[in-house]
Parts: sequence; C-alpha cells; structure tokens
Amino acid sequence: MAHESGRADAAVTIRVRMADSDAHYAGRLVDGAKMLQLFGDVATELLIRHDGDEGLFVAYEEVVFVAPVYAGDYIEAVGRIVQVGNRSRKMDFAAYKVIRGGVDPAVPSRAEVIDPPQLVTRAVGTCAIPKPPG
Repeated sequence: MAHESGRADAAVTIRVRMADSDAHYAGRLVDGAKMLQLFGDVATELLIRHDGDEGLFVAYEEVVFVAPVYAGDYIEAVGRIVQVGNRSRKMDFAAYKVIRGGVDPAVPSRAEVIDPPQLVTRAVGTCAIPKPPG
C-alpha cells in the first residue's frame, strides 16, 4: 500500500534551528544524539508517506559524526528509503549545517548562510512497519 509518494527513493527534508537548550557541552556544542533525533523524525515521515504508518526505528548500521553542531546553527536533515523489504525499510540519512549562528561573539545575532551546506552527520538505519491485520 503506497501513500503520498509511494516511491522508495522519495526524499524527506526537515530544517531546524538548534536552540540553547540543545547545547549539551561546553562552548554551546550540541550532542550528536540530537542529529539522531532528527533522523528519527525524518524516518517517521518517510514511513508515513510510503506505508501510511509511523513504524518503528529498529537499528542503525552506521552513524558518522563529521563536523560539530552548535546552538544557533540551522540543520537540514534529509533521508530516503533505499531498500524495501517485507516489513523493513532501509534508509540513508544526512544532516547538513545550512546556517552558522554565533559567527561574531560581539554581535550574538550575527549568522551566515553556508553555501554549499556542510555535512555534519550521516547514517544508515532500518525501520519496520507493523504486520498487516489478519
């Protein structure tokens, strides 16, 4: 049963600003787990669009943290289904820094657009959808 896109290769993208409350370490550094949370949200939307169900995240095969993320940065998380099994959906994810906040400590509101966006995290994971009733 395919829904809105129904295509395994259709991408989902979300963009979020990292808040001060996301900073976990000194220097306003954001915990890498925040990127995994974003990937979970992307996966949920992918499953809803593909299968009409939120499903469940089962496992990550690979997670690579490439660059730091700080409070004030804007992160764009992208995912796509790359393999469809009976009930499993293998997905690729990437998170990019698209705006860097806090570029001038003397003027905290200063920020800059990053062009091209900077890869900060990439991952491969698998989700599962429930068995159909009956």
